Amino acid sequence: MLHLGFVSAILADYDLEHVLQFASEQRFKCVEVMCWPTDHADARRYAGVSHIDVDNLDVKHIQLLTQKYGVYISGLGYYPNPLDPNPEKAAYFREHIKKVIRAAAKLNVPVVNTFIGRNPSLNITENLKLFAAHWPEIVKVAEENNVKIGIENCPMWFTNDEWPGGKNLATTPAIWDRMFEIIPSRILGLNYDPSHLIFQIMDEVRPIYDYKDRLHHIHLKDVKLYRDKLNRVGIMANPLEYHSPKLPGLGDVRWREFFTALTDVRYRGPVCIEVEDKAYEGSPEDVQTAILTARNYLSQFLA
Repeated sequence: MLHLGFVSAILADYDLEHVLQFASEQRFKCVEVMCWPTDHADARRYAGVSHIDVDNLDVKHIQLLTQKYGVYISGLGYYPNPLDPNPEKAAYFREHIKKVIRAAAKLNVPVVNTFIGRNPSLNITENLKLFAAHWPEIVKVAEENNVKIGIENCPMWFTNDEWPGGKNLATTPAIWDRMFEIIPSRILGLNYDPSHLIFQIMDEVRPIYDYKDRLHHIHLKDVKLYRDKLNRVGIMANPLEYHSPKLPGLGDVRWREFFTALTDVRYRGPVCIEVEDKAYEGSPEDVQTAILTARNYLSQFLA
């Protein structure tokens, strides 16, 4: 019913074959594969990883690797800011998203996961206007190629240069509703990550029921909300001042209720571990341990 995988960004030093080999050896069914441009550096943590170069796509080689290791690609991932206030950067990011969509079609990968983007200095209404101006062309490419788009709901507000609005518009159900009104295409949906609602002091389970027809992909990441810190700095502070990403089971996500909801709505498909826990970044061995620790905890909810 649910296929456990992981997001390949955490294995930045591996090539695609070794990512798939590791997944196979550790009994994962799928991997979300990162597809950042190889000619565009990004200093942000977990960004810039390219396990598939869509500008030099070798479809036969990739398909042979997935067959060899018995692991499928759950989605192609690329998470820039397509509404960046720098219009040249924004246009570049949007064009690469289109390339990733076309690559997914050639590889028979059903979904591309990304961000809507946001101009942090503009309010929600103004950013929705940007969304209405720039995203229909991306969705059109996805429709033409029969590839779904999974928008991750991460606010992308972790550094002070992202203040006050973060770099991703698609953060709350109220905003998702407006997005889906502006672009009603069912091709556009969510790469849903429950952890991003925790530090917004929101219910992380309810959206599974409310957006069951828009769940194109699922991320499994946890966060710990430190109430003592929150009580001191308040919700207007940089979110990293009062919360921290954790492995599933080490934070505040209600995983039993989460998986109950997924089965209630009859979600079928990938659920991929995303590792961003700084406690497990000391060495390559720590990274592998993080993935396997998360797998072991989550196995109680999966066949």
